[in-house]
Amino acid sequence: MTSSDAELRLLAEAREWAAQDPDPATKASLLELVRLAEDGDPAARQELEDSFRGTLQFGTAGLRAALGPGPNRMNRVVVRRAAAGLAAFLVDAVAKAAAGTRPRAVVGYDARHNSDIFAAETAAIFTAAGIETFMLPAALPTPLLAYAVRALDCDGGVMVTASHNPPQDNGYKVYLGRPAVPADGDGAQIVAPYDAEIAARISAVGTLDSIALAADGWTVLDSSLAANYQRSTAALAMPGRFPARDLRIVLTPLHGVGGGTAQEVLKAAGFKDVTVVAEQADPDPDFPTVSFPNPEEPGALDLALEAAERLDADLVIANDPDADRAAVAAKDPDTGAWRMLRGDEVGSLLGAHMVARLADGDTAVETDGRGVFANSIVSSRLLARIAAAAGLAHEETLTGFKWISRVPGLVYGYEEALGYCVAPEQVKDKDGISAAVLIAELAATAKAAGKTVFDTLDELYLQHGLHASDQLSIRVADLGLLDAMMNRLRVSPPESFGQSAVEVFTDLAEGSAQLPPTEGLLYITRNLTRVIIRPSGTEPKLKCYLEVIHQVGSAAELPAARQAARASLDEVRHDVSEALGL
Repeated sequence: MTSSDAELRLLAEAREWAAQDPDPATKASLLELVRLAEDGDPAARQELEDSFRGTLQFGTAGLRAALGPGPNRMNRVVVRRAAAGLAAFLVDAVAKAAAGTRPRAVVGYDARHNSDIFAAETAAIFTAAGIETFMLPAALPTPLLAYAVRALDCDGGVMVTASHNPPQDNGYKVYLGRPAVPADGDGAQIVAPYDAEIAARISAVGTLDSIALAADGWTVLDSSLAANYQRSTAALAMPGRFPARDLRIVLTPLHGVGGGTAQEVLKAAGFKDVTVVAEQADPDPDFPTVSFPNPEEPGALDLALEAAERLDADLVIANDPDADRAAVAAKDPDTGAWRMLRGDEVGSLLGAHMVARLADGDTAVETDGRGVFANSIVSSRLLARIAAAAGLAHEETLTGFKWISRVPGLVYGYEEALGYCVAPEQVKDKDGISAAVLIAELAATAKAAGKTVFDTLDELYLQHGLHASDQLSIRVADLGLLDAMMNRLRVSPPESFGQSAVEVFTDLAEGSAQLPPTEGLLYITRNLTRVIIRPSGTEPKLKCYLEVIHQVGSAAELPAARQAARASLDEVRHDVSEALGL
């Protein structure tokens, strides 16, 4: 086929898509792209090629992409097909698991562009397929949707969100309930093989006009479910064991949907001195005050930190736009400056706090008669040491809460990307709002004892060794470069990092008795430095996770140990860059 033939075929495919598109906005933008491409505009041609380069793939993260026309974007055509395929899967799964039972599903959405439209059309398609369907009454946090799947005893749940992605993106996250999938449901995100089974159902969907949409018949929930979530989340606090509530908090939802819920929960848990960053308090799909709505990104917390300094606050808590993650910042006593804690630091603090709660007989989080802590393989090894010292089991999982939440006997789990599960019996997913309650509780407890959260961290380091972590992320324009970089490492494996010889090398793609296969490489050196390199599951970048451990004999040695750990991490970063040919 000549380039001219390929262009004619692309333009014809675009016109055909526009003819069936139910959304006048994407239809108009697509026809304008076609016109510009016909006039020789290279940018329009490039956009058309990318929009029609294959079909957006449904996987364990569901769907996530930029909004726009075409099969490789998020739009009403793609969402209708996804909803129809998921409906077929749920109907079949329930028929096998409990013949004669009507399937049940709940749909939620955030405040991003088109989220409410995608949710409404999903509800209409589910209802037309014979599924008893519930819809959350407003744009609400992702953890509330995960809570609803279990609270309503649903077979499935859909959350329309792109979490902390850029403003132009949206997504479609899927949860499965125990009725439909007795072995693997229970309100957690989908895992294999269900992702592939749902994808197959989506591929089998016929023409767009064959997808039935009910005009009504689904139930829009009232405020009681959200109130129940708030009440049970606030009740996680243990004022009898940890009574301190003297804590001045600055809270930001980063223009997302978690602000109101987080305020109500913190207030009900006894934390009254909470100031919300006014410029970021209300949901806004354009995220006007941040360049990237992810609390991990530089600058995202600037307004919150300015408010904290002005108010002489004790703590900053930031939720990402769908409130399933929580970031924490505090004033470092060593420097006098505010800084955001790394996810591993917060994860370790929460782990130690969970140990204290369990030691006090917190039966609310006991599961299966034993307590298990878990974190992802790329998260710090400090949690394993905290668990071992407390006589608790610990497990490492693949990256993602779809794995962490499924650990049998889980009482606490986290991953370094600011995700924490402190109440798995309530929400089998990361939950930035319940995490905020326990973060406030541990910070207030430390303050009442004349300490900061950094002092509490130091106590953990003195007991278990100073664990210092860092990341190196390499964003690429061409996904093929990720394969090339991984192949380079397999062909020419590094022999050392930070002047310490590699003693353990694991190709995670081969899998093991503990972990299913996943694309990634793990190295552990003689001095226990650990490097893990893997492609991101949601973004076009290679992620490198670094951790060093320095033993510390006394508090007086901590400043020097911190400097040595930073120097070690810098040296390891340099060696990783060299190994990747950067």
